[in-house]
Amino acid sequence: MSTLTVPQQVPPVSEDVEQLRKAFSGWGTNEGLIISILGHRNAAQRKLIRQAYAEAYGEDLLKALDKELSNDFERVLLLWTLDPAERDAALANEATKRWTSSNQVLMEIACTRSSNELLLARQAYHARFKKSLEEDVAHHTSGDFRKLLFPLVSSYRYDGDEVNMTLAKSEAKMLHEKISNKAYSDEELIRILATRSKAQINATLNQYKNEFGNDINKDLKADPNDEFLALLRATVKCLTRPEKYFEKVLRLAINKRGTNEGALTRVVATRAEIDMKLIKDEYQRRNSIPLDRAIVKDTDGEYGKLLLELVGHEDA
Repeated sequence: MSTLTVPQQVPPVSEDVEQLRKAFSGWGTNEGLIISILGHRNAAQRKLIRQAYAEAYGEDLLKALDKELSNDFERVLLLWTLDPAERDAALANEATKRWTSSNQVLMEIACTRSSNELLLARQAYHARFKKSLEEDVAHHTSGDFRKLLFPLVSSYRYDGDEVNMTLAKSEAKMLHEKISNKAYSDEELIRILATRSKAQINATLNQYKNEFGNDINKDLKADPNDEFLALLRATVKCLTRPEKYFEKVLRLAINKRGTNEGALTRVVATRAEIDMKLIKDEYQRRNSIPLDRAIVKDTDGEYGKLLLELVGHEDA
């Protein structure tokens, strides 16, 4: 499901580090050389490169990249080079600082990572920001949004496939009652979404559709302009069909009114090693154009080139 391509024979880490140093030396920066190395190494390999670079040159590779590069290309390369847990911590911190009711990044991180990945992100948050993600989410959000986001980021769900069908039936009924009564921020509704395993939530929502005739997200569309309902629908999508959620983020990011580079960068940097293949398939199905072609039309320069390397492309 990953779209990252790693060479069959990866050069020794020392060679990668030497080549990166060479890319920073002399007149101008050799962006192509940087892309050819970092754009084709997995998270474990990038971590080793970063460690070896620091040992060889007494400087963090991220600092070197920051000095040499700029704009969107720098942003995507820095996010990509970060350890996934550090990256999530950085993105979550940005999202708390700039939080608005339409910002879904905190929910995205909480609901599309495994329980262990979310735990590692919370630990990385402690290490980097000297406080907890939970306290920042509680501090920067309010009302119904805090009621939902706080338990989502604090969660440690069961990750297995076991499902309790009796529970699925009773909780589907409870969800339907709450939604019918427009009790969208009811603590029981939030408890189910924030604590049940993804397999259990899938079973409950399938039961909901069988029993009551509608997808739960259709029933959560009572008011299309309500941003809390939009967040609830996105939460359901992230927990059950994340590729549909990410496809929509990309569709809104790449449009005729201009490109939202922040969203495009975030999705590519966080999903290339996870499920970008599924996201690409969903994007093609929904938009009748391959994602790589949409990226070519909407981006340029080294930024566009690195995005294409990460999402995979037919003919670049």
